[in-house]
Amino acid sequence: MTDSAAQTAELRDVMASCLNLDNPRSFFLFAGAGSGKTRALVDAMQIFREKCGEEFRVSARKVSVITYTNAACDEIKHRIDYDSMFSVSTIHRFAWELIRSYHDDIREWLGHNLIIQISALEEKQRKGRAGKASADRAVQIESKKKRLARLNTIKYFAYNPNGENIGKNSLNHVEVISISTAFLADKPLMQRILIRKYPILLVDEVQDTQKDLVDAFLAVQGEHSKEFCLGLFGDDMQRIYSDGKTGLAEAIPNDWAKPAITVNHRCQKRIVRLINMIRAEADAQTQEPREDASEGFVRLFLVQDGEEANKIAVESEIAGRMAKITSDNQWFGENREVKTLTLEHHMAARRGGFSDFFEPLYQIANFKTGLLDGNLSGIPFFSQQVLPLVMALQSADRFAVTRIVKKSPLVSADTLELSKSPMDEIRKADDAVRSFFTLWDDDNDPSLTAVLKAIAATGLLAIPDVFAPVMSRSDSAEDESDTDDSAESAHDPRIDAWDKALAAPFSQLKSYVQYISDKSPFGTHQGIKGLEFPRVMVILDDNEARGFMFSYDKLLGAKEPTSTDQRNLEEGKDTAVDRTRRLFYVTCSRAKSSLAIVVYTVEKKKIATHLKNAGWFEDDEIIDI
Repeated sequence: MTDSAAQTAELRDVMASCLNLDNPRSFFLFAGAGSGKTRALVDAMQIFREKCGEEFRVSARKVSVITYTNAACDEIKHRIDYDSMFSVSTIHRFAWELIRSYHDDIREWLGHNLIIQISALEEKQRKGRAGKASADRAVQIESKKKRLARLNTIKYFAYNPNGENIGKNSLNHVEVISISTAFLADKPLMQRILIRKYPILLVDEVQDTQKDLVDAFLAVQGEHSKEFCLGLFGDDMQRIYSDGKTGLAEAIPNDWAKPAITVNHRCQKRIVRLINMIRAEADAQTQEPREDASEGFVRLFLVQDGEEANKIAVESEIAGRMAKITSDNQWFGENREVKTLTLEHHMAARRGGFSDFFEPLYQIANFKTGLLDGNLSGIPFFSQQVLPLVMALQSADRFAVTRIVKKSPLVSADTLELSKSPMDEIRKADDAVRSFFTLWDDDNDPSLTAVLKAIAATGLLAIPDVFAPVMSRSDSAEDESDTDDSAESAHDPRIDAWDKALAAPFSQLKSYVQYISDKSPFGTHQGIKGLEFPRVMVILDDNEARGFMFSYDKLLGAKEPTSTDQRNLEEGKDTAVDRTRRLFYVTCSRAKSSLAIVVYTVEKKKIATHLKNAGWFEDDEIIDI
């Protein structure tokens, strides 16, 4: 038996022991990059089905499996033959299924939360001064008061985990997670409901699952360890979202099982050796390649940084060199198939041609996660309604247009029922579509603001509340010259961000959607979770990244850690080097066969010397451009 087969057999034995309804034992499975974590998760499900499938079906209980994306859900469902004994879902869908029947409790939570939000806004309004911020807050206060006033008229609440939630009875993504977390933490009955329905809960990518909800799961397990098995799958080194669970190793109770998968089934030998070196100073976890893995290629290219550098041309030259080094013509030319990964999303946005839309929103801290997964309030309206409509119109797909327009308020069931002439309403919707599509006449590329205004003018689609403050602003420019730092800014940065983003041409929205759907040749550490590519180019450029959260110069030895870094290190907090090491590990570990690392720096000699001394690269693997 090979080492890999022996490890797989041992892992199955551990999970079979844990997934025992008579004596359940919770577990945390460490699974590094490329280790086949999804396969291990599916193995756990199949083990349980063999042992307890019939008993679960008779008792109407299920095993709940939470994973990160809809694509991952589909893959897992396929692998377990769509067995209804397993409830496989994203975290948002799971949270909604948990609370969806408790409308009175949801109403009470929302009422309390809205009162707190309104009070905070009114306090700012009293202390603030006239200007955009004041006008924006007035719209927000009015909107929240209206929502609070109609809460008692809502019989049931609705939520779509994969779309924009704009109905009067709709909850948004953040609310669903917050409500489910609060119910699990504060309502013992909700804990009992969870355990009764799902005695076994398996959480994939736990390091990036919303930390408050993970803490709630851990608390439930602590209270009900004899009847509830919590299985967590992940790797803290691959944590990439700021709202993910930190300190996993410390959070796992001592009596849990802690198996590990140490074989990397994705990467060739040279890449495995590199990623082991990258994480060596972070923890003691290492991997070994498959027995049948080939050697693979790794090269580090050092490029002198400067304003005059044509980075697109440099990166194209490097791709050409990699084609020769690897004898692989898919690195360059007509057959090129390379994934280019950057530190920051705005770097990918610039290369991908959607920075005018992306960058203003990305600068708002609490917008980032929603912007990156496409669920930021307002985004699904464009990505799932407006963009498909425009593409259907451009391709003259009448059936697709009809399917989308059926959801228009102009032809809703209520509208048609109340109308004296339903056909007039249908004609009105048809005229609205024709009027809307004139924005693209003569190959025009209208701004997103123009698109919103055209939709609002005809009522073609229901526009989300998030755009109400933007739409209510005057078209006339207001005085923005006040720079008194002691007084409150005259702007609400979130609404200003949308103002700027919506000034971008519609084509950038399309490029952005391709990016977050992983249909772009560019990506970042966040965008490639769980993915793999034969050829990867990683771009390291601190100056272009413009961030203070990460520093490749520090990680690679060009700069010394700051006093803040030293203090954070002593206090056990994340440092810039810690964060940078994690994302460097994630990006490099996406490569299956060949990896090119491009470093823009003014300290080429320092970096080369540091990395040679650290043993990360051989002399002939470091190339000075």
